[in-house]
Amino acid sequence: MTGIDMLRPVNRIDQRFQNLREQKRKGFVAYIGAGDPDLASTEALALRLADSGVDILELGVPFSDPLADGLVNQLAAQRGLASGTTPEGLLETVAAIRKQSDVPIVLYIYFNIMHRRGLKEFIDAAAAAGVDGLLALDLPPEEADEYEQLMKKAGLCSIWLIAPTTPEERIAAIAARGSGFIYYISREGVTGMRQDIVSSLDERIAAIRRHTDLPIAVGFGISNAEQVRQVAADCDAVVVGSAIVNQIAEHGNAPDLPERVGGFVRELTEAL
Repeated sequence: MTGIDMLRPVNRIDQRFQNLREQKRKGFVAYIGAGDPDLASTEALALRLADSGVDILELGVPFSDPLADGLVNQLAAQRGLASGTTPEGLLETVAAIRKQSDVPIVLYIYFNIMHRRGLKEFIDAAAAAGVDGLLALDLPPEEADEYEQLMKKAGLCSIWLIAPTTPEERIAAIAARGSGFIYYISREGVTGMRQDIVSSLDERIAAIRRHTDLPIAVGFGISNAEQVRQVAADCDAVVVGSAIVNQIAEHGNAPDLPERVGGFVRELTEAL
């Protein structure tokens, strides 16, 4: 360990999972689209969600071609772009959140956004604003050497996706590169709410655990308290996105938007 490593504070994501382990609790990860309906609402929602039991907050950076997302999150990205949200504006919002809350923050981001800004410049700016990790949706791990070096130097967690179709040898390769937590996509396809929970989840989680000690978060399709309870039995954290984004879409113009969304999320976090 270098002197720099010894001086660097523990990443908030790592600290949160350590606290969860000590408390023998499962974590809750909430996703919202940044700038939906505007960045002032994103700040207010972030603070309310942190007070509603959310352990890690994922902020989706609006992008014009969100290929990994289903309709609900695509529309959120569209609303974010329409509200004038930019990466720079989002980082300013993260800095504002950070003055009031230590909730770990992950940016759910498409690589072209970082590439256009300049990879090092973006990563350094994200770290300075108070971001704790990045989930680069369309960056293949095999092409991520420079990205991972810059992330490690900045003290950010590199979070990677593993899918139901990922073969075990590639699970091992992805897990070796990850930090913070592994995000397991519980079903094939894009993001979105589902009525059922996939079968054989325990087997897939066991396959990942053979290759890493990192916490495993499961997402894609989880939308109600009963599903949260079922999924949490097999993993370290549950991710809910589209169901929360759908609440924002329904109540986006309401003056009490944060309270409405916070109440919905509280029902989910209490299921843990």
